[in-house]
Amino acid sequence: MLDEPRSGRLAAWGNALLAGLVSPDEAAHRIADDDAVHRVEGLPGEAAPVGLTLALGRLRALGAVGLRVALPVSGHPLGLCGPPEFNARALEAEEAVIASGAGLGLIPETYEAGPEGGAGPDVHVEVVWRCLPVREAPPADVPSLGEAERELAEALQEATALLSRLDVAGSGPVAQAALAAYWARAEAGRQVLAPGYPPRAVRVLELAQRVGALIGIAQQAGGDGREHGAAVSSSEIAARAEALRPVERTARRAQVAAYNSAVEERERNRG
Repeated sequence: MLDEPRSGRLAAWGNALLAGLVSPDEAAHRIADDDAVHRVEGLPGEAAPVGLTLALGRLRALGAVGLRVALPVSGHPLGLCGPPEFNARALEAEEAVIASGAGLGLIPETYEAGPEGGAGPDVHVEVVWRCLPVREAPPADVPSLGEAERELAEALQEATALLSRLDVAGSGPVAQAALAAYWARAEAGRQVLAPGYPPRAVRVLELAQRVGALIGIAQQAGGDGREHGAAVSSSEIAARAEALRPVERTARRAQVAAYNSAVEERERNRG
C-alpha cells in the first residue's frame, strides 16, 4: 500500500526550510515523525554521520535549492537521474531524495532497535540517510500536477471497479483495518504537505494515498472477500497483481509529482 514515504517527509519539510517557512528544528522534528532518530552519512565536509538539522543546513551551503523525491521500482526508475550506482541503491530502497543544485542524493536505510522479539512501542526505528553524488538532469517519468490529477481520477475508478469485482465489501480484518487506518488519518486533519506547497499538490497527494489504500485492500482480499489463503490460487494472485500494476504506477507518479511541485514552481518563478 502506498503511504507517506520517509523521502516524502524529508523533501516536503526540507523544501519548507529552504524556502524559510519553517525553522530547522521544526523541519527535523517533522521529518523524523515517529522514528527514534535520523542521521545523514557521507555528506561532503562531514567525517561522521550528522543529525538532520545540521545536514539540512549543510545541503543548503552546498548549493541545494530544492529537494525532489524518487520512488523507483523494478522496471520503472521514477524520479531518478543517475548515475547507475545511485540508481541501483535507490531502486533497492524504492525511494530517494535528490538535492537539486548540490548534485547529491539521499537514500534511507532503516534499522530496528529494541529488545529481541519486541514489538510496538518497544521497538524504535533508526534511519541513516546515505549521501551519494547524482547527476543534475531531469528526473525520469515525473508528470505535471495537472497530468497526475487527471490520471488519478481514472485510476481511482479502476481501483474501485476492481474492488467491486473482487467483492471485498465484506473483506477480512486486515483489509478492513487498512481502510480504517487510512480514513482515521484523513479525518484527523493531518498536515499532508509542508508549508509552501500549492493546494493542488495537497489534493493530488491525498488522492494518490486514497488510491494506494484501495490497492492495499485489493492486494490483501481474496476472491471470497477474505485475505489471501487457500481459497486464492497463485495464478489468481498473479492476475490480480498484474491488474493492479498500472493503477499503482499511476499513484506513485502522482505522489512524486506532488512532493516535487514546490521545487518545480520555484524554478518556474525564477525562470
